[in-house]
Amino acid sequence: MVTGKAFKYGDNVDTDVIIPARYLNEPEPAALAKHCMEDIDPEFAAKVSAGDIIVGGANFGCGSSREHAPIAIRASGVSCVIAESFARIFYRNSINIGFPIMECPEAAAAIKTGDSVSVDFATGVICDNTTGQKFQAAAFPAFINRIIDHDGLLPYLKARQDAQE
Repeated sequence: MVTGKAFKYGDNVDTDVIIPARYLNEPEPAALAKHCMEDIDPEFAAKVSAGDIIVGGANFGCGSSREHAPIAIRASGVSCVIAESFARIFYRNSINIGFPIMECPEAAAAIKTGDSVSVDFATGVICDNTTGQKFQAAAFPAFINRIIDHDGLLPYLKARQDAQE
């Protein structure tokens, strides 16, 4: 379970807005985090705290297939993204790096910037602690939880391989 302050954005937040292309040569996630969301919210990096949550509309993470976008979000301290829907490649890249994202149109519509939000990944329950509203997203299947618990697909596969040896 995670709890954090919500940062809300609209529909079609693309990967160029999440991490502008001019910063893609930065090799470290912390360097990417300094520029996360700056073209849509120039003060995001200064305002975000560990555990905070991004809430987006439809088609969050559309655009290029770069892994830099979920890496920058996670490195900024965000604990998860809740959206009406996600671009398919952003969804896959997020899970591949062990970053949880939740699809829940009702929560995405109701939660406002600044609300305190809790997310229970095991049950899929999202709670807007500010308003008391609860929303039901689909809980992750067990195999995705294992990937997230291992901080990504490659560490998960390595752990599986090590366990078999």
